[in-house]
Amino acid sequence: MAYPSDSILVLVDVTPAGAAAPTTAGLLGAAAQLGSPVALVAAPAGTAEAAVDAVLAAGAQVVLTADVDGGSVTVPVVDALQAAYRAVRPDAVLVSNSIAGRDAAARFAVRERLALSVDAIGVSRDDEGVVAHHSVYGGAFLTDSAPTFGAPVITVRQGAIDARAEVVADARVEALAVEASGAPVATGEPIEAVEAASSRPELRGAKVVVSGGRGLGSKENFSLVEDLADELGGAIGASRAAVDAGYIPYAHQVGQTGVSVSPQLYIALGISGAIQHRAGMQTAKTIVAINKDPESPIFDVADFGIVGDLFTVVPQVIEALRARKK
Repeated sequence: MAYPSDSILVLVDVTPAGAAAPTTAGLLGAAAQLGSPVALVAAPAGTAEAAVDAVLAAGAQVVLTADVDGGSVTVPVVDALQAAYRAVRPDAVLVSNSIAGRDAAARFAVRERLALSVDAIGVSRDDEGVVAHHSVYGGAFLTDSAPTFGAPVITVRQGAIDARAEVVADARVEALAVEASGAPVATGEPIEAVEAASSRPELRGAKVVVSGGRGLGSKENFSLVEDLADELGGAIGASRAAVDAGYIPYAHQVGQTGVSVSPQLYIALGISGAIQHRAGMQTAKTIVAINKDPESPIFDVADFGIVGDLFTVVPQVIEALRARKK
């Protein structure tokens, strides 16, 4: 089967329930900036239909499907990715910078002896090929990486690229033949789905993130962060100081030792802005900071800064947002 000469292979993250991860549209949008998106959906037999539909709706030109053993960890997906790569011969391979994505990308790059660029916040193409763009050293520098030969394997930070691919009218779906590599593989127990009680989006990949810091003063006061996030339909984040103080669980920590996010809007409440925190959020498209200390480092990276008592400012913002919805 023929594939476009400018193909960009995208490995789709598939949830245990068989759905395409929210990062899919951004990955395909990034691929469309470089060439023709060809997506790989590797999932247990009979579970990939919803993911395939989502991938087609997100703009894939070709969707390759591969049945994998759901009880084995990573290796079957890498086998499928390797088979897809050898069939398509793409100009680049894009993978989500999720835990599963990073694992698969690294294993695949080693197998095919390809260059691996991790945690990219952007991609582009120049006269010599595909280039990955990174924010490094705690966000102090922006760098580019590109291989001297072969297709780059690039993991893309979740939420960093907001581009969207156009839906292809004549997109096709193909079954991919995959030969097991026989590589050592870990196995896992069946996964039982747990319904989440919250309607808020996940922190990774969220378009809006509202984070709170030590300035909130207590776990009870952290409800201000939750209220503002709910009004904006955003996810909840926190600085390490807030997590260490017990205001919120570690899973919400944004920063060098937590989650790196690149939302369209990042609001920092009572966060001083230590370099470790800025490393995880300063690639956000728009940053708003509210802090009573005008010398706080967070204002160095903020697009909009409000110097004031957050306990006065934030309730006014929430009321204004509620008034606009009436």
